[in-house]
Amino acid sequence: MNDYHQRLANLLLEKNRQLSYDQAITWVELLWDDFETTYAKAGEEYMGSETTERIVRQWIDLYGSKLHDFVAKNPKYKDFLNQKPKMLH
Repeated sequence: MNDYHQRLANLLLEKNRQLSYDQAITWVELLWDDFETTYAKAGEEYMGSETTERIVRQWIDLYGSKLHDFVAKNPKYKDFLNQKPKMLH
């Protein structure tokens, strides 16, 4: 896991106390991938991790306190966000 994800997960946990650390990391990874994928599909040039971090930070500032409601309204994501972290051996 990189520093960007850790910083953003910690920010998300400050905004939303109803999430576990694992859920916060999952949300950050989902938002990160969503932004980069959408940007690439639009044919835009990659702007770097700093840009992606800035956008995800904005989303967390705007929506972070309500992300737990998303799962309640979209049950297909419930299992994904409630998975236990995979153990690496």
